[in-house]
Amino acid sequence: MSETWQEELRAKGYRVTPQRQLVLEAVTNLEHATPEEICAEVQRTARGVNISTIYRTLELLEELGLVKHAHLGHGPPNYHLAADAEHIHLVCRECGTVNDVDPEAAAGLAGRLEGAFGFETDVHHLTVYGRCKDCRLAAAAGAGSTTG
Repeated sequence: MSETWQEELRAKGYRVTPQRQLVLEAVTNLEHATPEEICAEVQRTARGVNISTIYRTLELLEELGLVKHAHLGHGPPNYHLAADAEHIHLVCRECGTVNDVDPEAAAGLAGRLEGAFGFETDVHHLTVYGRCKDCRLAAAAGAGSTTG
C-alpha cells in the first residue's frame, strides 16, 4: 500500500490510525464492498471495530478522495478505491456479479446524449444492469435441454 494516502491524511491534520488502515486495506482487497462487508473483513483482524467506526472512516476517506462509492442495487453503497474509480459497473441481476469496464465503452451513448439533448454524461459513475454472459449461456443451455 502506498504512502500517499498516509501523507494525505497527515497533511490534512488527521492521524493514521490502525482502524483507518484496516478499512482502506479491506476496501482494496474486497474491491466492491458494502460497509457491512468491510466491517466483517476488518473484524477478522480487529474485533473491537464496530460498524459506526466503519461508516465514519469511509466518510472521511471519501472526503479525502481516497475511496468512492457506487450504488449497485437497492441496498447500501459499495466502496472501492478512488484510484480504481474510472470504470463503468456492469451488474448481473441474476448472479450479482459486478464487472468493471472502461468508460470508453459508453462513448457512443454519451455522444448521442450530448448531440440530441446537449447533456454531458458522467460515465465514470454509471451502473448498467442486465444479465451477464455466463447467466445468458446457462439459460440458453437450460432451454436447450428441456424435455417434453
